[in-house]
Amino acid sequence: MDHPSHSVDCGSLNDALRLPLICESELSTQSIPAQRDSLKPLNRQQVLNWLSENVPEKRLNHVLRVEETAVKLAQYHDLDWERAAQAGLLHDLAKYFKPKRLLELAKADGLELDPIDEINPHLLHADVGAIVARDEFGVCDAEVLAAIRNHTLGRAEMSLLSCVVFLADSMEPGRGDTTELNELRQLSRKNLYRAVLQTCEDSMRSLFASRSLVHPRVLQTRNWALQMAQQSIKGDKPKLSSA
Repeated sequence: MDHPSHSVDCGSLNDALRLPLICESELSTQSIPAQRDSLKPLNRQQVLNWLSENVPEKRLNHVLRVEETAVKLAQYHDLDWERAAQAGLLHDLAKYFKPKRLLELAKADGLELDPIDEINPHLLHADVGAIVARDEFGVCDAEVLAAIRNHTLGRAEMSLLSCVVFLADSMEPGRGDTTELNELRQLSRKNLYRAVLQTCEDSMRSLFASRSLVHPRVLQTRNWALQMAQQSIKGDKPKLSSA
C-alpha cells in the first residue's frame, strides 16, 4: 500500500520534540552529531524525508516520540543519548515493508529465521530495519544497529542502549496514559532490567490471551531480564553486552 508523502521540516519537528538537556542548536542542524569515531554523524533531514515517503504520518509521529523518549531515558541513566537518538529515529524503517520483501531481505543478509518469522514476517521488521539503516544511511555503529534490531522482540544479553530503545518503543507518550503504562514509565527510571521484564511479561500475557504464537526471543529476553533484575536487586554487578 502506498502512503502519501508528507513534507517534513527539520526545524519544526525539532521544536515539537523539546528534548531536555540538549541545546536547540544541536538538534536544529541537519545532522545528529557524533562524539566517537565509531558513531558517524547521521543526516537527520535525509532520514525524515525518507520516512515521510515510506511510512504514514501517524507512524512518523510515533518514530519522533520514540526518538524523544529514548533520548530522555538514555540521559536519565547516563547512557549515550546520541546513539539512542539515532536508533530511535531509525527503528521503524522497515515497518511497512511487505512480508515478501522482509523475508527476501532477511534471507539475503543471512539472518537465521525462526519458523515463527516465516509465519509472521512482520516480526522481522526490526532486524530488516537495521539492514536498511546500514545500507541506506550508512549506519555502521554496532550498538545502534543492535538497538534497532532488538526493539521489537528484545534479545538476551542486549545492551542497556537496546533496553532503552526497546522500552521507548513500548511506552512513548502516544501509547497511552493507562495506569500500567505510567507504572512502566516510572519503573524504567528505577531499573531498566525490571522494566524490560515487565514489558515482556505484559506482551506474553496479551499473546496468551489471544492464543497467538510467542516468538522464542520474547521468552529468552524475559528470562534474561528476570536474571538481570534479580542480580541488580542483590547488588551484583550485571554483565553488560554491546548486542
